[in-house]
Amino acid sequence: MSGFDPDNPIVELCARGMAAEGEGRIEEARALFLEAWGRSRDDFEAAIAAHYLARHQSAAEGLHWNQVALDRALAAGEERSAAMLPSLYLNLGRSHELTDQPAAAAQAFRRASETAARLPDDGYGRMVRRGIDAGLERVAAGPDQDRDPSERRE
Repeated sequence: MSGFDPDNPIVELCARGMAAEGEGRIEEARALFLEAWGRSRDDFEAAIAAHYLARHQSAAEGLHWNQVALDRALAAGEERSAAMLPSLYLNLGRSHELTDQPAAAAQAFRRASETAARLPDDGYGRMVRRGIDAGLERVAAGPDQDRDPSERRE
């Protein structure tokens, strides 16, 4: 997510987690994301930490953490969380897809699309918009269209 204060300790922990993840140190990344969750001081920071905790989880656990991230972002206020809402809705939609909840997925992708106007016109914004468009196309195509069966996780 772009636009966050890199000096914020939660953002810093999550950035370190992403670096560890990028180097294949998945357990270290998870530990850093979990530490960020434990050190979160408000709903906004908790939303950031939960967003990253959702990574590398089973489909059901990913759905849980993506819902927590969205709930905490909304509790922090839409104005404060505006930059992350499209990504949070996108990830929630994907989690709903992976847990075979196409109606909920479609609803989350629509909310992602509705909030995408707030995204910057940069690499991050374009990446999230592409993800939203792909999600909307998948749910419009119907269940299991262009979906690798190995992606279905419990």
